[in-house]
Amino acid sequence: QLNVTAYGAMTVSTITLETVAGMWINAFIVCVLCIAWVKKKTLNSNEKILLLLGCSRFWYLCVSWIYYFLSVIYPSYLYVHPILQLAVSIQSFFDHSNLWVSASLCVFYCIKIANFRNSCFINLKVKIDRMVPQLLLGSEILALTIAIIAYDIADKPHCNNRNDTGEGNFWKANIKMDKHFFPSFFLAGFGYAASFMAVIFSAVFLLFSLWRHKRKMQTNSMKSLSMDAHIRAMKSILSFLVMYSINFVCLVLKMVYVTKKRSRVTFLILVFQYAFPGVHSLILIFSNPKLEKTLLNILPLERSKKC
Repeated sequence: QLNVTAYGAMTVSTITLETVAGMWINAFIVCVLCIAWVKKKTLNSNEKILLLLGCSRFWYLCVSWIYYFLSVIYPSYLYVHPILQLAVSIQSFFDHSNLWVSASLCVFYCIKIANFRNSCFINLKVKIDRMVPQLLLGSEILALTIAIIAYDIADKPHCNNRNDTGEGNFWKANIKMDKHFFPSFFLAGFGYAASFMAVIFSAVFLLFSLWRHKRKMQTNSMKSLSMDAHIRAMKSILSFLVMYSINFVCLVLKMVYVTKKRSRVTFLILVFQYAFPGVHSLILIFSNPKLEKTLLNILPLERSKKC
């Protein structure tokens, strides 16, 4: 019992630290963009995507932490209908909103920065700014659809196991719960895989465009602004691609270790999943000159240097 308590305390404290850091980072993005919105009365397409992404990640971390805290400290509260269903549904909504808005950001970078002579691509490049609100709305509608399906999936084990309270039926109830995990994992896997493919195609097209542009600039010693834009976008997309790949592997491992609540692999999966929204948002901050400059100005070390 002491080991279980120590494990739970260590996991909760680690996840709490990551959640607070991630929420602070995403709240910073939202605050800076909202202030810029008030001053300029408008936001460009990149800032609109970053604003929605920051909001999604902030609330995803908040809801996920509350859900995990209750599952460890007060697990009986989750079995009061419909708290579990609402928690799973809201968490699924913000998780998939985070995934699809992130994928939309990668697609936007690719279309905006890549250079191809194809007429369809040029037409898409011209219209991409007007398509961003529709793209974000589609991402939220898709996330809402998945959240509704997740609510229905989470509701079934509750209905099926409502009368399985006897000691002899406890093992059977757990088997039923485990069987109902797999539809939710399949749903999450579909969302991850579809958005992951969008990120991969964006990275491939942007990398190919960068290679073509670099070959054209070999005879010119001047550094191209387009080259800098390509490189900045590639850093953001490749960093997201790497983290997205690890996140997808964590989802697969979570399916394998779903019944092993106190294993080291489960701990590592939780640590990465709660670190992902904050770390990637931090990478996006340092990929954006305005956000990077604002962040450095408020850091104590940077202030002491200026003094």
